[in-house]
Amino acid sequence: MRHTWRWFGPKDPVSINDMMQAGVKGVVTALHHIAPGTIWSPDEIVKRQQQLAVMTDGAPSGLSWEVVESLPVSEAIKTQTGEWRGHVQNWITSMRHLKDAGIEVICYNFMPVLDWTRTELNWRRPNGATCMRFDLIDFAAFDLHILKRPGAEVDFPEEIREAAARRFAKMDASRQQQLAANIVSGLPGAAVNFSLSDVRDLLQSYAPVTAEVLRRNFHDFLEQVAPVAQDIGVRLCCHPDDPPFDLLGLPRIMSTEADFAERIAAVDLPANGITLCSGSLGARPDNDLPGMMQRLGDRVHFLHLRNVRRDSDSVPASFFEDEHLGGQTDMVALIDAILREETRRRAAGRPDHQIPMRPDHGQNILDDHRRNTQPGYPAIGRLKGLAELRGVEAALSHRSAA
Repeated sequence: MRHTWRWFGPKDPVSINDMMQAGVKGVVTALHHIAPGTIWSPDEIVKRQQQLAVMTDGAPSGLSWEVVESLPVSEAIKTQTGEWRGHVQNWITSMRHLKDAGIEVICYNFMPVLDWTRTELNWRRPNGATCMRFDLIDFAAFDLHILKRPGAEVDFPEEIREAAARRFAKMDASRQQQLAANIVSGLPGAAVNFSLSDVRDLLQSYAPVTAEVLRRNFHDFLEQVAPVAQDIGVRLCCHPDDPPFDLLGLPRIMSTEADFAERIAAVDLPANGITLCSGSLGARPDNDLPGMMQRLGDRVHFLHLRNVRRDSDSVPASFFEDEHLGGQTDMVALIDAILREETRRRAAGRPDHQIPMRPDHGQNILDDHRRNTQPGYPAIGRLKGLAELRGVEAALSHRSAA
């Protein structure tokens, strides 16, 4: 695996020096300040490359921008409204500019409205570490009593509605505001920050968009962008829904192995690939991560390795971000499947035989508690996760070589 690290740009409290000392080989970043639907100019791309190429004292870092995460797909594209056709062309132009700059892997997602959803950003664990958590009762309290989404009642069973009402009754104004802010925080560092009014308006814009319509719109998008990516030598990798089930009355269509298989088959080109995120997909008990890597590995262009622990095996369910070797995904089996896929690619002579991987998320530990890092992206917690993942990789590689 190619060890990489997500960086949110010059304002990220985790510095280039920190990344280097973590021992990563490449950087995963994006132009978070540019709004969805807008072209990423060559000048902006080069500026970001120059920023990560030097340490804080000006010495060369030796690091380069290897994976884009994410080149955002606008809501207009997902709903096929407004200037969506122009946004698709801008997306293609940005992709060409990235390729011209030497960047060949682009991660994106097709999640409606919110890129990820958590109810707690600093949930305390028994050992004092903190992590992100999705609490289904808190989420229902938000949906039913804070957002007051019309029709939300039918999306929750009676026992969840009753529990949410009790939970909401105990919340003071400060807790209500914090819960709402956690849920609508969206992508860390993004150019767009949503208010509750914005969310209501966006939900209304999705009123005619069923799961079938969203799938069709996604296929239309792929039919336009994937052939260009194939022609110029770019690998596209769609990130799964996070969490992998419907929320806020919105359809989510990248939540299961069947979803990924359908999208791959829709435009059957090697450039049309996936980001295998073990944390997002692991929030469903019916997602077999090692098996998915074995069956879909040919199209896995990017890896997010993290682990979650569900409160139950229902869908949806509450869950929290566990340690990288904790949680309910067998990380050893998953890494074994990854290494077997890399071996197969190497034997086939594929230039992309080494799959870029980043240690996704992490618990805040030690000095992480004194840094104001992006939610889920501490320095030491991710370093710990990367070290554990490396250890598994080294042990499995040693066994294979014996």
